[in-house]
Amino acid sequence: MALRAVGDVVRGQAYASQALDRSLSGAELSQEDRRLAASLFYFTVENRLYLEWALGRMMEDKPEPVVLDILHLAAAQILFMDKIPDHAAVNEAVEQVRAAGRGGLDKLVNGVLRSLIRARDGGELILPDREVQPEEYLSIRYSLALPAVKRLVRAYGAETAETILSYVPEERSITVRPNRTRMEKAEFEALLDREGLAWKRGAVEDAYILTGAGSLAEHPSYRGGLFSIQGESSMLAAQAVGAKPGMQILDACAAPGGKTCLMAEAMGGAGRVHAWDVHPHRVELIRAAAKRLGLENVRPAVHDARRPIESMELMMDAVLVDAPCSGLGVMSDKPDVKFRVTEESLSSLIPLQKEILESCAQMVKVGGRLVYSTCTILPEENRDQVEAFLERHPEFVLDIGESWLPEGLRGRMEGGMLQLLPARDGVEGFFIARMIRRSL
Repeated sequence: MALRAVGDVVRGQAYASQALDRSLSGAELSQEDRRLAASLFYFTVENRLYLEWALGRMMEDKPEPVVLDILHLAAAQILFMDKIPDHAAVNEAVEQVRAAGRGGLDKLVNGVLRSLIRARDGGELILPDREVQPEEYLSIRYSLALPAVKRLVRAYGAETAETILSYVPEERSITVRPNRTRMEKAEFEALLDREGLAWKRGAVEDAYILTGAGSLAEHPSYRGGLFSIQGESSMLAAQAVGAKPGMQILDACAAPGGKTCLMAEAMGGAGRVHAWDVHPHRVELIRAAAKRLGLENVRPAVHDARRPIESMELMMDAVLVDAPCSGLGVMSDKPDVKFRVTEESLSSLIPLQKEILESCAQMVKVGGRLVYSTCTILPEENRDQVEAFLERHPEFVLDIGESWLPEGLRGRMEGGMLQLLPARDGVEGFFIARMIRRSL
């Protein structure tokens, strides 16, 4: 199951969580074995660049993709997991190679992995010197592509960059929130108790942190629209809009619809949330989410947010631009981001974010609110982007009020802009800036 999911991520370009869910869907495994499959998968994906580096020292040429996936899976057990004996990891890899119809490579796999064990035990896996080559060291040690590491070091310095990269949540958890059009907090907490789910309240209003919950997508209460799965920082970005009944709101980059639905719920069915995405299949995700939650005030549409709609000009009470970004704030939840990011992908995002922000600003009415958010921690995608926008548009000013923030996050705002860091704040790495259009 883990091998299938790894292949789906590496060659199928799937998101990690979706790949694992697909692989485990319908599998007749005990809960213990499901947890093991998840651990195997996540250790392999989260440490991909380190594993490539370590295995590359044991062989001159890369084998074909499926064999390389098997080697990565075994190397993750040997180097990062302490409950699986080395010989078991090696033997299972050999069996996987044979099961994949690549029996002629079983001796190669056996030899590479045994060499890896000897190198580990002999202290031969020596990383680049942290003082001499800090960026290379951080890239391999924490399996983040070098272009992203360079930008983090430039923004935060090597020491803080390592603090950011080394952060690992104490335990895997899932954040959920009740559908407030259908139940109050007390009812939701009673539901979680009845289902035997371990929970605690999060820092953000209506956020509940579940541990040991497993997959919730097939849970009857989820399918029945009683709650949603959504990260705390994502919730906070939607709450920054200040949605109220009767408003006209645009969520410009809305898929898969979590923020759209939170705002629609806050409006109690009155008013409208226009929810755009440029990809039809992703708009269907928004539509499905709204239908599941029973929200009739959501209007999904396929639309490129870089192109304003004339009839909406100066008509929206609020616009949320949750812009496409590098995703470096949510690496714990989306570890595939770590090895996919390239210099080209990072550089191409800046003009795209600028275009979307320029277009969507045209639709905010006088006195209305424009919220810009990302799930990254790079200044060029966040603070720099907003400051440049404000220079071009003196009709917008930052809203420096903090009353909308949870008490524990007040004081994090700098000049009306909020940068959340997982290692410091205990929530996903997000950026949020609230702006108001004034009359000039």
